[in-house]
Amino acid sequence: MRLLVLHGPNLNLLGQREPGLYGSSTLAAIDAALEQQAIELGVELTCFQSNHEGALVDRIQQAGGQAGSPASDGILINAAAYTHTSVAIRDALLAVALPFVEVHLSNTHARERFRHRSLLADRALGVICGFGPTSYRLALEGLVAHLRASA
Repeated sequence: MRLLVLHGPNLNLLGQREPGLYGSSTLAAIDAALEQQAIELGVELTCFQSNHEGALVDRIQQAGGQAGSPASDGILINAAAYTHTSVAIRDALLAVALPFVEVHLSNTHARERFRHRSLLADRALGVICGFGPTSYRLALEGLVAHLRASA
């Protein structure tokens, strides 16, 4: 099983960006923990971060691979601010038709009103938010469980 983890804009600043809101873990530490968890679950994991919407769309399309032969079996995505604005990311996720889980470090529903709306949530297998780096662990566990149950 091959999974793709996508991190959106400003997540490369984790550990220094608003630690009271996002915690002190760095993105490298989150990715390392996910990679260890993936080994324990027996799955292959690729992590990618970009501040650029088009780069995230490109990676989603690559995950879809060629017709009948996807490069990934599922996607874990923290689109960050693009969650609330990117029709392009939504359309790419729908086009590749891979199961995905939306994840956020903070509880987006306890923040500014504009963060309450997700353009991805209605098509996601699930949305996990508010547990800091643990949100990623829970999302990976849920995605793997879903894919195994569907196999």
